[in-house]
Amino acid sequence: MSLQLRNIGKTYKMLSENVPALNCIDLSIKKNEYLAIMGPSGSGKSTLMNILGCLDTPTSGDYILDEENISNLNDDQLAAIRNQKIGFVFQTFNLLPRSNVLQNVELPLVYMGVKNKERKQLAEEAIAKVGLLDRINHKPNELSGGQRQRVAIARALVNNPAVILADEPTGNLDSKTGQEIMDVFRQLHNAGNTIILVTHEPDIANHAQRIIRLLDGQIESDEAVAA
Repeated sequence: MSLQLRNIGKTYKMLSENVPALNCIDLSIKKNEYLAIMGPSGSGKSTLMNILGCLDTPTSGDYILDEENISNLNDDQLAAIRNQKIGFVFQTFNLLPRSNVLQNVELPLVYMGVKNKERKQLAEEAIAKVGLLDRINHKPNELSGGQRQRVAIARALVNNPAVILADEPTGNLDSKTGQEIMDVFRQLHNAGNTIILVTHEPDIANHAQRIIRLLDGQIESDEAVAA
């Protein structure tokens, strides 16, 4: 599944003032690409990620996802696309504290109405991919930070999304654990997943094949990472 942004702009209304966040963004992402988005605070990288992930809509321009222009879809339509085609991994894990690993990973399938037996099987397959089957009945507070992020990655994988969006996925982890998480992303990319990573850390961005740098709401550079 490919993603294409054409002349995307995003402006937020703050009191009586219009504040531009993105301006004239043109970006194409191919199936099975591994892309990192970088930029200083206020550069627009979070806004760009929210638009790519169908969490927000552009003020202007077109977003073509899987050959469909989704720029003007309503909230319910965007939610359906998120649930079916996009997996999210966040810096803060966003796990339910009273639910165990299996229940946390099953959650997107609950929203999709998948029946219990199939749901459990799919969740166990996703948990196996991140190497946590031996922790399947543990709750988040019984896991290390790296294990919690692996659970979050399994949850992002469970509905077999076309794209995985990861927002500062190593931001709350020490460097060794962060490296282990990046190894998981490499394995997922090698298995055919498209991965879009937002980070401010150059060593993390260098795991990708391509780095987009934003500045003041525009693409400053778009470069391939040396192998």
